[in-house]
Amino acid sequence: MSGNNGGSKLMQRISYACGTFGHDIFFMMVNTYFIMFITSNLFNSGNQAHDEYMIATIMTVILVIRIAELFIDPFIGNTIDKTNTRWGRFKPWVIVGGLIAAISLVILFTDMGGLTSSPMLYLVVFAILYIVMDVFYSAKDVAIWSMVPAMSFDSREREITATFARIGSVFGAQLVTVMVIPIVLFFSVNKNGGVGDAQGWLAFAVIGGGISILGAIILGLGTKEHASALRQNKKETSFKEVFSILGKNDQLMWIAITFLIFCFGQDLVNAFQMYYFTYILGDSTVLSSLGVINVVIGLLAVALFPTLTKNFKRRKLFVASVAIMVIALIIYAFAGQNTVMCLIAAGLFNLPQPLVFLVVLMTITDTVEYGQLKIGHRDESLILSIRPLINKLSGAVTSAIVGFTAVWVGMSGGATAETITASNKLTFEMIMFATPIVFLIIATLIYRTKVKLTEEKHAEIVKELERTWGKDK
Repeated sequence: MSGNNGGSKLMQRISYACGTFGHDIFFMMVNTYFIMFITSNLFNSGNQAHDEYMIATIMTVILVIRIAELFIDPFIGNTIDKTNTRWGRFKPWVIVGGLIAAISLVILFTDMGGLTSSPMLYLVVFAILYIVMDVFYSAKDVAIWSMVPAMSFDSREREITATFARIGSVFGAQLVTVMVIPIVLFFSVNKNGGVGDAQGWLAFAVIGGGISILGAIILGLGTKEHASALRQNKKETSFKEVFSILGKNDQLMWIAITFLIFCFGQDLVNAFQMYYFTYILGDSTVLSSLGVINVVIGLLAVALFPTLTKNFKRRKLFVASVAIMVIALIIYAFAGQNTVMCLIAAGLFNLPQPLVFLVVLMTITDTVEYGQLKIGHRDESLILSIRPLINKLSGAVTSAIVGFTAVWVGMSGGATAETITASNKLTFEMIMFATPIVFLIIATLIYRTKVKLTEEKHAEIVKELERTWGKDK
């Protein structure tokens, strides 16, 4: 069963890709570069003890908020599932959520008019703004990726649609890596050892937030949901049933655990890379070169995804991707200050990341029908809320680790590559390389032993649903 949602499939996929392009620009700003702004610019008063205390407190606040969202995001998904407007179920959340989240993030990329001089007041306002940003970002994130199962029931068709979406998101995410330092330094008055000043970071936030909003509008104008009897629930899932519905979907839970542990490893390395180039190599501008490399190989990897899954299937692709990432980290660890080796290792580490994302996204998407058949509920947004929840939780945990590590090894405030001791560099490299390898191996073992929902199994489930769903209504 293929979902032609009216009009041109190609234009619809391009519009969808524009939405994910802007969305992943926002994601990278929050998960990777916001922490760099906090540690290098937001608290740089000259009072090291005070600055380190405030950085640690902010990291703790973010972590607590993200953990609390473990219990909020499923209800966001459940609310989206119950949405019924003339514009569809998802697009209002994408546009409104994107607008509010972007405005909130721009404010967070400032000292809020000097409020940092009043630490307690700043922390209260920061927490409120961060919660607003995170909740509306979550709504947008869930809504965007929930559109995949709403467009088609066929696994192959979903892979093509998701490939377009991931091309957009990879391009957006890596464009941030290419442009962050040039934008920040261009608008900065003080270059600050290669990390710029508050004015430069604000310009970066405004540009990135604006692109994110524009992408959401294009998605809203250019896409349309596919109507099908199989998308009609026999009964709505109540708030009381949210966690029981998720818990009963065992394949969803196992792929979620797999992806969470995988993300711990992946996100640690990604978040540390700007610190590595700034404080180990001593040249933050090299990050832009890595961004260009990652754009090329990332787009190539995503474009090949439908072919790879057709020839090797998702399970083999997941395992092979993780093996490449582990090899890349070993090369990275021995690269030292060899810029060429660092770029090769970092590019190789990035190459399989979009492939793993798509394998996980397709598996989570297929658990919609798995749960529909097993439990008797079709909960598209509730199910798809798990993936962004994992990304945000991982981002919060790894940001906290990065923030505390930066303070621990002296990579905060006015630090430069020359001020970091050899001992602190070794500590930093152990955390950046050894810890992620352990996470990646554990994730692979869980995936191999517990995730059983293959493409063939999903096709059987859809056939059974077509035969039985709604017959007893």
